[in-house]
Amino acid sequence: MVLNETYTLSNGVPIPKLGLGTWFIDDGKAAQAVTEAVAIGYRNIDTAQAYRNERGVGEGLRTSGVPRDELFVSTKLAAEIKNYDDAAAAIDGSLATLGLDHIDLMLIHSPQPWNDFRGGDYAEGNREAWQALEDAYKAGKLRSIGVSNFEQQDIENILSACTVAPQVNQLLVHAGNTPAELIAYCESRNILVEAYSPIAHGEILKNPDVGAMAERYGVTVPQLCIRYTLQLGTVSLPKTANPAHMRSNAQVGFVISDEDMDALRSLQARDYGKHRVFPVFRGK
Repeated sequence: MVLNETYTLSNGVPIPKLGLGTWFIDDGKAAQAVTEAVAIGYRNIDTAQAYRNERGVGEGLRTSGVPRDELFVSTKLAAEIKNYDDAAAAIDGSLATLGLDHIDLMLIHSPQPWNDFRGGDYAEGNREAWQALEDAYKAGKLRSIGVSNFEQQDIENILSACTVAPQVNQLLVHAGNTPAELIAYCESRNILVEAYSPIAHGEILKNPDVGAMAERYGVTVPQLCIRYTLQLGTVSLPKTANPAHMRSNAQVGFVISDEDMDALRSLQARDYGKHRVFPVFRGK
C-alpha cells in the first residue's frame, strides 16, 4: 500500500511517498481533517505558515493517537521572510503554533515574496533564511530542510553558501505541467522533489484526454494524476479535507505504462480556472 511506502532523503530521513496537503483547509477544520487522514493511514502531513492552519494541524496530530515518531510533519517559512532574525523567530513560531518539539521538514516557501513572485533579486535574503534553517536543523528543531518553488538558479544560490544542502524542493508538478529539466537537476543534486497540487487545482478533471486515459485504467482522474507524480519519483501531496477522497487518493497501486507516462509528460495544461493567478495562495 502506497501509504506505507517511503523515499529516503539525502540525510537518511525517510519520508512517506504520499502525503496530505492542507492548503486552503481552514484552521478550524484542519484538526478534523488531519485526524481523519491519520486514521486512514496517512503519515505525511504538509502545512505552511501562509496557510494559517498550523494550530489546527498540530491539534489533529496530537489527538490522532499515533506516536509522534511515526508522523512526518512539514511546514514552510513564509515567503516574505528574507532575513536571518525573522526566519529564526518564525521557525520557533511554527514549533509553538504546531505544539511540537520538532518539525520533520521545513521549507522556504518561495524564492521571492508572493507579491513579487519571479520578480526581484532576493539572493542574499534567501541565504540568510537558509542559514536560520540550517541552525535550527543543527539544533535538532528540524529533521530536514528544503525549499519550495525554487528554480535552478535559486537552488544554486543556496548551494554556493550552505553547509547543509537542501534535501527537498516542493514544486507545482502535475500532468500538464511537468518541469522535467528542473526535476532532473534536483535529482542530480540528490534533492527530492515533492509535487504539490498533483491534480492541477482540480482543473485537470475537465481534461477529456486525461479522463479517457483514467477510464482505460479503471481509475479516477485524481488517482491517475497522483500515480503519475509517484512514477515521476516525487512525493505526491494532494489536498483534501474529504475522508472519501483521502481513501480514494491512496488507492493507486496500479502502474501507468511507459507510453502513457510519455503522453502525460508531454501534456500542456496550465489553465487553473479561478486559480489562474499564480501563486494561488496570497493570503485570505
